[in-house]
Amino acid sequence: MNKFLSLLAFVFILSTASKAQNIVTFKALGHDDDVIYGMSGANSFYFKITPLTEMNGSKVVLYFEPSQALLKDRSYINVVINNKPAYSGRMTKDSIQRIVLNLTRADLSNDKFLKIQIKTLLTITDDICRDLDNPAMWLKVKNYSYLSLIRSNKNFFDNVNISNCFDSKKAIVYPANPTLHDLKAVAWAYARLKKTQTRDIMVYDETHLPDSVRNYIKVGNISALTTNMRELVKVTPQNGQGLFYLHKSVVTVTDTNTRMVETNGVLTAIKTATQESLAKEVLFVTGGDDAGYEKAITALGNMNILNSTYGDYLLIEKAQNTFSKTIDENRSKLSLKQIGGVSDFLSGIGSLKSAYSFKNSDFSFTPKEVEIRFVANYSALNPGDRGFFNIYLNGLLISSEKLDGTGKLNTGITINRYQHHKYNTLEAEFRFYPTSGHCKDSFTNFFAEVDVDKSYLESKNPFVTSDLSFYQYPEAFNTGTTRIVVTKDYAKYAAGAMGEIIYELNNNINANNFPEFVYSDDIPSTDLKKYNIIALLSKDDKLLKEFRDAPINFEKDFRLYRTDNNTPVYSLSDTVSAGLAQIFYGRSNNATLVITATGVHVGEAFLAASKSITEQLSTLSSNVCISDVNSNKYLFNINKSSENLEYIDTKSGLTRFWDSYNLYILLGILILILLSFLYVRSRVQKSQDLFND
Repeated sequence: MNKFLSLLAFVFILSTASKAQNIVTFKALGHDDDVIYGMSGANSFYFKITPLTEMNGSKVVLYFEPSQALLKDRSYINVVINNKPAYSGRMTKDSIQRIVLNLTRADLSNDKFLKIQIKTLLTITDDICRDLDNPAMWLKVKNYSYLSLIRSNKNFFDNVNISNCFDSKKAIVYPANPTLHDLKAVAWAYARLKKTQTRDIMVYDETHLPDSVRNYIKVGNISALTTNMRELVKVTPQNGQGLFYLHKSVVTVTDTNTRMVETNGVLTAIKTATQESLAKEVLFVTGGDDAGYEKAITALGNMNILNSTYGDYLLIEKAQNTFSKTIDENRSKLSLKQIGGVSDFLSGIGSLKSAYSFKNSDFSFTPKEVEIRFVANYSALNPGDRGFFNIYLNGLLISSEKLDGTGKLNTGITINRYQHHKYNTLEAEFRFYPTSGHCKDSFTNFFAEVDVDKSYLESKNPFVTSDLSFYQYPEAFNTGTTRIVVTKDYAKYAAGAMGEIIYELNNNINANNFPEFVYSDDIPSTDLKKYNIIALLSKDDKLLKEFRDAPINFEKDFRLYRTDNNTPVYSLSDTVSAGLAQIFYGRSNNATLVITATGVHVGEAFLAASKSITEQLSTLSSNVCISDVNSNKYLFNINKSSENLEYIDTKSGLTRFWDSYNLYILLGILILILLSFLYVRSRVQKSQDLFND
């Protein structure tokens, strides 16, 4: 199986003069155990290498686990690096096998990616035709395979610049008392970093920045920078000018290494102090005044500017984002090439697959129906050959068509909203079986290739409902202008969540959603009707009273229950740090998302809620989400008749007492009735006995 992994995992390599080795596992780069299926299959891995890596002397160490059913001496593994053969060999009898390959500078592509392909040729029996569709033919590339890369400072000052420094940034730092401009800068920087990284992005105010973080983005107006930060910026922007400035230096860090030494049969920990020279990078996003600062923030959202800035600083006189935003252009009809598909030349017999990924937010609206159209060429079938073209969506077979002697394929299927999810995997499979008796001569006779330019996905009509749900987020905010509203006292806690929201609003092939930022105290109630609203608020914010169409009313204490067993999972008075997100249509049918946070860890609660609503949700109708800092998440569909929402203070004390103890009271009454019956019966029996005597 040919499986193209579009995940771009990025590796940051810092080094010392002594050329220390940096070990990075495949798991840390976003790969779990990758399975290669079939007689002849392949997997591709792509790793971004930064300028501080010395490739000569670096290594890749591969661990793989073959199927126990294979004939090891007749099964082969091949490794191709940068499209050049690097290793070929038979498998050994070991259950876990290891390959170590040296790397050189020639192994990097022109765009500084390390491409590693692993190809297999597997055998189970002496008859290759019987092996063709045997499910026991597989090989796992283990996730503890790793890159051992040499870290070197030698070309640090020459090769690192603004265009390539984002891959290595680990955090974003903002002023202790952030302004709306600071929050906007954090949000766009966060969105930019998340497009290049698989790991979590840390967000700190400047008073809580750990000493161990030496590679980060610092946002803030030039006048708001602390004295020690201001000294690092060697260029002074004028009023109306924005500035990107990359500070680079090498710092000496003292660390403690621990090694275990055996003494008289006992292992003893020996600690030694070591000094290491490490590169330090701080990218400043600033401006001479608020107007200039805003230009720098706007430039953060323009990938063309960022990717073409090869110096250490950029003064910005003018910045604007004028992307086209029409439904007909690139939003309702998407070619497979637009969603990341590449032309794979497939050859062989059996199952030949190409995989593609798409999400609802790639369209300008949540699609109700999607037409999937495949156009491809393949080698014409001979009489007696059997060939099929299959389409799989999220692992389920949705279409199958016989191939013929024309060698041309143009087929499609329309799927409904119950078949596609927020995030989808689409697979195209050619299955070819040669004429009986000619199997051994036909392994290279069949070939096929999907035309990714002519193949497409087309949204037929929008998914429209009377109530908004998380299934329609973030596409519901694609039309019109969006305002991000935040409680002023909670602004310093909301920076990370805002970054997650900005990323999600622009996590599509035509990123062009640039919301306005405003404090909740400064937004007139009329604006709640004119704009799409995303609000991050405290539960006591007066603005909450304006959202009359919200599923939950914060003016009263409430409690949410599980619908399956009626156990409470959230109460407004809970001390656990939790975020509550609710999505609904506003008064003018405008999209509205409100996130509130409670508890001690407000920032973490905001972030947890903002992440939870972007995940692959299992229902089409959830409009309330509870997520705490311990990764617990609950989804609800709340409406006026919902039984899993209870407003506590709407009931009298007697009513709440009855709700809590009604079963016990009813049981007591039943027991009293039974005892009364037994008492009366005994008295009647006694009277009858006296009468008979």
